[in-house]
Amino acid sequence: MPASATRSEPLVLKAPAGDSSERGSTGEVRATVEAVIADIRERGDAAVREYSAKFDGYAPESFLLGPAELEEILARVPQQVIDDIRFVQEQVRAMARRQLESLQDFEIETLPGVLLGQKNVPIQAAGAYIPGGKYPLLASAHMTIVTAKVAGVERVAACTPLIKGEVPDATVAAMHLAGADEIYLLGGIQAVAALAVGTETIAPVNMLAGPGNAFVAEAKRQLFGEVGIDLFAGPTEVLIGADEHADPFIVAVDLLSQAEHGPDSPAVLITTSEALGREVLAHIDALLPGLPTRDFAEPAWRDWGAVLVVDTLDEAYALADEYASEHVQILTAEPREALEKMHHYGALFLGEGTCVSYGDKVIGTNHVLPTRGAARYTGGLWVGKYLRTVTYQEVVNEESSAFLGELCGRAARVERFEGHARSGDVRAAKYRGGSLAWSEQNYASEGAR
Repeated sequence: MPASATRSEPLVLKAPAGDSSERGSTGEVRATVEAVIADIRERGDAAVREYSAKFDGYAPESFLLGPAELEEILARVPQQVIDDIRFVQEQVRAMARRQLESLQDFEIETLPGVLLGQKNVPIQAAGAYIPGGKYPLLASAHMTIVTAKVAGVERVAACTPLIKGEVPDATVAAMHLAGADEIYLLGGIQAVAALAVGTETIAPVNMLAGPGNAFVAEAKRQLFGEVGIDLFAGPTEVLIGADEHADPFIVAVDLLSQAEHGPDSPAVLITTSEALGREVLAHIDALLPGLPTRDFAEPAWRDWGAVLVVDTLDEAYALADEYASEHVQILTAEPREALEKMHHYGALFLGEGTCVSYGDKVIGTNHVLPTRGAARYTGGLWVGKYLRTVTYQEVVNEESSAFLGELCGRAARVERFEGHARSGDVRAAKYRGGSLAWSEQNYASEGAR
């Protein structure tokens, strides 16, 4: 049975306790974001400084880190951390470079002397938001900044907030080593808005990338159109597809590894083995009390965790496609089968030797991925997001231009676009030596009427 075929209802060993209608931006979040963006548009740096003082307790004369400050921060980071950052960034860079090589400029000749071409042109300025909050997310610097620089983005301005009043040294080091041209100790709505609309001291960017909390996500949503964004981001999601060959302890550990992202992070297991499903539930009950990130993982598992049992792997793939989860991990005897049978996912992680945490932290593929079902229509952040695919045209053969001119005249008049038709007419007349059905004089007189 193909993954899209009709399937029977699964056996539910655990259902989410949360109310899905409560997820997403609330009216209060939307109103707060709208007010902050409007204030920053009007008052610029003064507003940014006030909001930073209010939300983060930090209001320096300049949020931009200068060379001396960067040098001091990097000196505080242990050498092993620096070495690890460099290694991981090289994995991300290698993947992004290979993606860039797959995007080819080209030029074709469709008629004698009619040249059509395509170029991939990087955007000029990108803003990268690197979250702080409870955890420093170094990997977000790798994903947003390294990828942008490989694409050829000339200016990358990156923001990250203080964490509990302290400079996140390792995060700043990751931003610097990734190639950020400007690094601002600034977070929240005020950071995203300042990058998008610009202030007296922060030049605006053309695109925003990077994850954040509900306020940051809503700010990106409201600013989309004025600037480009990578994705409409939601809480981290994981879905594991497993058969009877999977290790239930590993399944449990991997589910909780993603639940710790936040209290609203869904973690779903779809399995063909009821016995495995019940063992996983038992392992999670045993593991949760001792997990240092239990304050996030426990409510996430309680409210958004699910364990579902289906009859066949084809049914598992079909059900997983309905979720269109951000991360899909396949722990089966033949994991690569999912490459052919699944369609909707942000990223696939195949086999026991692979885990979603590798993608989050070290392996090199980008971890900025679609959530909340967006995998049905988009992929994640990649080098192509920082490029604009543009076209150009040139007609250097007069006979071809005359032919196209006659065709354009006929096609445009069917649509009653007389001005378009005459652009074709003049070329047909000039290059074929014919006469126009109308003159420059009667063009003017018709316009006057």
